[in-house]
Amino acid sequence: MGKPEEPYILMVVETYTESGSGLHGDLHVRPIAGQSISPNLRVRFPKALRRAHPRGTRFLVYAKLTDKVGGNDFVHTNHAWDVEVLGPPPAGDELRYKKKS
Repeated sequence: MGKPEEPYILMVVETYTESGSGLHGDLHVRPIAGQSISPNLRVRFPKALRRAHPRGTRFLVYAKLTDKVGGNDFVHTNHAWDVEVLGPPPAGDELRYKKKS
């Protein structure tokens, strides 16, 4: 059904491995902890970007909470929008990234 009232927000997501989930392969994407979206939700994210970077890579994206009829909530990114590759998690504070100028 979707959630048209939900805004797109800027968030950091990361790739991770989950074997045997029954979904499209073992490499998935989730929001990192400490943001307004639960890290337990899956993120619909371009497969080419997931596969082009090592597991654990973080990305800065615009995304929103949504759902499908009869399904669970998930996070949606627009495949046509720019994604910033942040790289592996920094040591210490997980949200402390320095944007490139």
